Amino acid sequence: MQAVLCGYYGQGNGGDEALLASLLQMLPESVTPLVLSGNPEQTHDRYRVAAVNRKSPLAVLQALRDSQVFIWGGGSLIQDVTSAMSPVYYAGVMTLAQRMGLKTIAWAQGVGPLQRSLTQWMAKQTLAGCDAISVRDRGSAALLTNWGIPFTLAPDPVWALESTPVDGLWNLPAPRVAVNLRSHPELTPPRLETLTQALITFQKATQACLLLVPFQATQDLAIAEAIQPQLPGVSHILRLDDPQQLKGVFRGVEMAIAMRFHGLIMAAAEGCRCFALSYDPKVSHLMQELSLPGCSLATIPDDPNVISQAWLELYANGEALSTDQIQFLISRALIHQDVLQRAIG
Repeated sequence: MQAVLCGYYGQGNGGDEALLASLLQMLPESVTPLVLSGNPEQTHDRYRVAAVNRKSPLAVLQALRDSQVFIWGGGSLIQDVTSAMSPVYYAGVMTLAQRMGLKTIAWAQGVGPLQRSLTQWMAKQTLAGCDAISVRDRGSAALLTNWGIPFTLAPDPVWALESTPVDGLWNLPAPRVAVNLRSHPELTPPRLETLTQALITFQKATQACLLLVPFQATQDLAIAEAIQPQLPGVSHILRLDDPQQLKGVFRGVEMAIAMRFHGLIMAAAEGCRCFALSYDPKVSHLMQELSLPGCSLATIPDDPNVISQAWLELYANGEALSTDQIQFLISRALIHQDVLQRAIG
């Protein structure tokens, strides 16, 4: 049996690559994956699976003809905040798969925000036609409940992704603190300057080695490169393409300051103390569910000393999730694997 895996794959985003790695890890052994990717060669080389160009209509159509199952593979695919075309693409391919008679699964989805009535209608119609649905957050669950569409709720599957060690990480001076910032309209130049000054103060106080960890080079790398020369102590920019290694970074750090949703999940799953900088409802929901300290970018203090003091308090007195909490979340995340087993057989 062959399954087409459809997501934001091959686009250089560490979080979405982690979702693909998690899906491949959870896929039944009887299923042969075929990935729709923005970089098919890279996807094939990294995961040793077949891949075709997600933007080639002929390649996508042939992939569907040759397959029996179609899977939306995790993440916020059905939302119209970053792009109005995103839900059109994903709903369009899913609808085509349904009309061609494939078994269709919406897997580990974060549905919304959906601000346009057209995309709301498309999402509702497409999801209603799925054979199985799993979602990763209570907001998505509430939306599907309101639409009367059955689903399974479980934590993001990246909780259960197997991590691998990063060569040389343990040779860097301790203590180590990971930092992940991404470009976003709410991360204005004045706010970035405030965070940079807070990092300078924090590093002076702790003598920590700061690891700047871009999850997506096109959105994160320039910020890391702008911050690093201003830091007074030891720092490194870690560019990692392997999502399992990306998660493995957090094995070797004492604390993480992160904007990205999957950066926080990876850090928390590896027993790291976390401070969240929220730019999106999914990050805010994660903060609430895990009781993570943090703040939204929209309300971040103007005084860098206030921010650095919050980081120092977490560094000195904060606690990571307990081993029992982490194991519970990992076991719950494996419910997404059960959904695949039941739906595909």
